[in-house]
Amino acid sequence: MILRQIMKRKSSHSSFVPSTVLVPVAYLILLVAAWFTLACDKKPEPAKPAPSRPSDIKIDVHDGGPAVIRTSEAEFQILPSGFIQATLVKEGKRLTLDEPVVGSTGGSDSVVIGGKELDFVPDFAQAKVLESTGKLGRGKRVEIPARPLAPAGVSIERNLVIEAYDDFPNVALVSTTYKNSGASDLSIDQALMQQHRFNASLVDAKAEPYDMWAFQGSSYDWGKDDIFKVTRTSTQPNLMGEAVKGGYGGGIPVVAFWTRSVGEAIGHVETLPWTLSIPVKVEKDGRVSASVAIPVNAALKPGESYSSPRSFVAVYSGDFYEPLRMWSSILQKEGWEIPKPSNEAYNVAWCGWGYEFNVTPKEMLGTVPKLKEMGIKWATLDDRWFDTYGDWNPRSETFPGNSIKEMVDEFHKQGILAQLWWLPLGAEDGQGRWESHKYIVSKVAKEHPDWFILDKNGKHARMTRDLGALCPAVPEVQAYFKQLTEKFIRDWGFDGSKLDNIYSVPACYNPAHHHKSPQDSVNAMGEVYKTIFQTTRSIKPDSVTQACPCGTPPSLAWLPFIDQAVTADPVGAVQVRRRIKMYKALMGPQAAVYGDHVELSSMSRVGANGWSEHGADFASTVGTGGVVGTKFVWPDPGPKYKAVNLTPDKEAHWKKWIALYNEKMLSKGEFLDLYTYGYDVPEAYAIAKDGSMYYAFFAPTENGSYSGEIELRGLKPGKYHVVSYADGKDFGSVQVEQGQVARMKTAFKEHLLLEVSPQ
Repeated sequence: MILRQIMKRKSSHSSFVPSTVLVPVAYLILLVAAWFTLACDKKPEPAKPAPSRPSDIKIDVHDGGPAVIRTSEAEFQILPSGFIQATLVKEGKRLTLDEPVVGSTGGSDSVVIGGKELDFVPDFAQAKVLESTGKLGRGKRVEIPARPLAPAGVSIERNLVIEAYDDFPNVALVSTTYKNSGASDLSIDQALMQQHRFNASLVDAKAEPYDMWAFQGSSYDWGKDDIFKVTRTSTQPNLMGEAVKGGYGGGIPVVAFWTRSVGEAIGHVETLPWTLSIPVKVEKDGRVSASVAIPVNAALKPGESYSSPRSFVAVYSGDFYEPLRMWSSILQKEGWEIPKPSNEAYNVAWCGWGYEFNVTPKEMLGTVPKLKEMGIKWATLDDRWFDTYGDWNPRSETFPGNSIKEMVDEFHKQGILAQLWWLPLGAEDGQGRWESHKYIVSKVAKEHPDWFILDKNGKHARMTRDLGALCPAVPEVQAYFKQLTEKFIRDWGFDGSKLDNIYSVPACYNPAHHHKSPQDSVNAMGEVYKTIFQTTRSIKPDSVTQACPCGTPPSLAWLPFIDQAVTADPVGAVQVRRRIKMYKALMGPQAAVYGDHVELSSMSRVGANGWSEHGADFASTVGTGGVVGTKFVWPDPGPKYKAVNLTPDKEAHWKKWIALYNEKMLSKGEFLDLYTYGYDVPEAYAIAKDGSMYYAFFAPTENGSYSGEIELRGLKPGKYHVVSYADGKDFGSVQVEQGQVARMKTAFKEHLLLEVSPQ
C-alpha cells in the first residue's frame, strides 16, 4: 500500500512526524476554515510588472525529473520522488546534509487523509518555469503538478511551487495547493511540508549522522536550550503559534542544523503566527528527521482548494545566525517592520526585582545614589506593584495613594528614567493563583465578561500564570490596552514598559466574537503589542518597550513591536551570549538586546524548582554587544536579600564594568557574524565600531581557561594595535596581509576582550 499509515511508515522513508509528536499535534487543531475559505474564494491579484532585468537563476527541468534550480550560491533539486534536496555550492565544493532514501516514493510535501499519508508523483513534463515578481525582487519559479500515488477513489491534485530569488540565493520558498478534483467532499487531516532527512556524515565521513548543532525556535519550556548539540536521543515537537501547556507558545518558526562546513534550515515565512509544528527527531539509524506539519482538519468541496503557507529550505555556511538573518530579511521584505531602537534603549538598566514581590517606593528610590554613581539611567518597577492582573491599579499596601506617580517624578528629578512591568492580555477571573497571590474576579472581568477567550468547552481558556485571557481580536480589547498604555506613560509618567511572560494566547471559540476561525485570537496578538508600542512612542519618542518571553525564544507575532529585546531569564552566561547573537540576527546587527540581570549569568539549582542567582559575568553581555542590567539591592535590607546585596566588593566590580560598558557602548556597534558556534574554539564574537574591531573570546567551560591560538577575523590588510579593553593589557601589534587572517597565541581565564585598532 502506498497510502500508508502514519504510525507505520516504511523504513525506506524518514519518519517525519515521530509518534511522540502526534498527540500534541492533534490537540493543536488549527481549524483553518478562514484560510481555507480565502484559498477557495481568493480573487486573482493583478499581474505585477516584470523586473527590469531578468533573473540570473537557472532552472532546468527533465521530463522524468529532477528539476534543478541553480542560484549564485546554491542548488535545489526536486527529485523524481518530490524530495527537495538543498546543496551549498562553495569554493568548488557541493555540500549538503540532505539524504533522500534511495527508492523512496515519499517527497517533501504531502497530505494526511483519514490518518494515512498520501504521496504524489510529480509530472515534470507539465512543469512551468516563470519569472518571479514581487516584494523579494528578481527571481524564478517552477510550478510542478502532481497526481496521487493512491488507490482509485482519492481524487486530489497537487500543484507544487518552488521559488528562488537573486537577493536570497541560499533559500528556496515552497508552497503547495491541493484541489479536490472529485465529485464528493474530501477531508484533509494534515498538510506536511519540508520533510527532510539530515546526515552529517555526508560532509564528514567520520561523523555520526546526528553529529551537528541545532537551533529550534519553539517557545517550549522555561530555561530549555534552544541552541544545542544534537544527541542520539534528541527529539522535540516544536509546536508553534497558539499557547501550549504551561502557557508558553508563539516561537520563531525556524529549525536549523549545522556542521563545521554546511548548515540547513527549514520553517515558514508567513508574517502571521500559524499554529503548526516543526517536529525534529533522531531516528533509529541516526539520521535527523525534520518537517513542517500543519493540522488542517478541513473538508474540501468538489473544486475547492487548500493552499499551504509558504515554507522554506535554506542551505548556508555558519551557525544559527545566518538562517535567522535570512528569515528575518525575507519577512521584512514581506512587510514585517523592525523598529530602530531609541537611543535610550542602549542605556544601563537597574531593576527592582531584587526586592521581589513587595517592593516599595522607598526601596526603589533608596537606590538612586548608587544608580547615579554608576551611570545607570533606567529603573524598572517590577512584578506585583499592582492589585489585580487585568485592572493594573497600584497595590494599596505597597503603593498607596498617588505614590507611584510621585516615585516616577522623583526618578525624573534625579535624571533617571522609569520603566513599568506588566503582562498584557492576562486577567484574573477568580480561578487559580500565582505564587502567594490568589486570584479574585478583576473589575475588567466583571464589566466585560464577553472579552475573554473561551476554549472548545465554553470555559475561560488559560494563558501564562494560569490567567484568563482577553481576546486580542476584539476591537474593544485593543482599545482597552491603548487606554492602559496612556495611563502608564502619559498619566503616571513612565518612560517605557517591561512586558513580561510574553508568549502567545489560546485559540478562541467565543461565539460572541464572531471569529472566522479560532486562530483569529492568535493572529491578532500582535495588534495589541503594536498598539502598546505605537501609543508609547507617540507619547514619548525616546521610550523603550521591552518584551520578555521568559526562558524561551520570542514570537514572530510581537517581535516587530518592541525596540529592546531581552535574553529572557537566561540560565547562565552561555544562554546570555547565544540569545544576544540570536536577537542580533533577527532584529539587526545594531539591535538593542538587554542582557537581563547580570546576577542571572551564574545560577545553580536549589531544590526541585528553585534557583540561586549569583552571577557577575558582565563580559558575556558587554563583549557580545548586549545592554547591561542588574537587580542589586542597596542599602543592605537584611539577610533575606544577601545574594543580591551590593557589598563593597561587588560595588567595585559593578562600577568597573558599567563604566566600561558606557565608555565603549558596543551595543551600538555592528555585530559581525564571523565565528561558527559549536565549532570555533574558543567561542568568539566580533563587533565593528568607530573604525576599530572588538573581539570577545570565552573559555570552553564556565570558570575555565583557554590556552592556544585565536583568530582575529574580519580585519583588512594593515597593521593593528591589540589591547585588552577590560584590563588594559597591551598585546602589541599584528600585521594582516592580503588574503590572510590575523592569529595570535594567548592564554586567558574565563574571557578575553580585545580592542583592535588600525595603526
